[in-house]
Amino acid sequence: MNCKTFIYIVFILFFFPNLIFAQNIEANKSKPKHSPRKASIMSACLPGLGQAYNKKYWKIPIVYAGIGGFGYLAINNQVQFNKYKNAYKLLENGQPNDYPDFNQEALVHMMDGYRKKRDLCILGTVAFYVLQIVDASVDANLFDFDVDDNLSVSIKPQLQSDFTSSTIIPGLSCSINIK
Repeated sequence: MNCKTFIYIVFILFFFPNLIFAQNIEANKSKPKHSPRKASIMSACLPGLGQAYNKKYWKIPIVYAGIGGFGYLAINNQVQFNKYKNAYKLLENGQPNDYPDFNQEALVHMMDGYRKKRDLCILGTVAFYVLQIVDASVDANLFDFDVDDNLSVSIKPQLQSDFTSSTIIPGLSCSINIK
């Protein structure tokens, strides 16, 4: 190879490096990736939106039933707490109330019970809200996961003999077949 040809080759490689790429860039952009971050943010902004992004539409009523159920119970327990609190205040001032058979100690006991129930329902609402965000993120991570018929698990009963005591021990046998 002469010097002139070598200079041409170096010139081409130096000034036109895009000619030497071995990868097909457009082949890597064939399908956009399903984003767990986007699913989590969507689910945090509006409960159930992350499940819709993951195309798990059947989970949306479960999300709203859980959050709505715990929310309803929290509101109901707050209303009951307020009734017993008003009755306690009326009894303290010597006025008649809605619960004439209850003394102050019983009213305080009922107020404490409904306060605890309300607080647990609020905690359940928050837990359900966080759980649906985690569910959206996990579903987005597993969105492209291939579940094929080539995987199978079989669990069967099995009897084994114990050689030290000559007894038969019942158990389970688990076998995983990958075809």
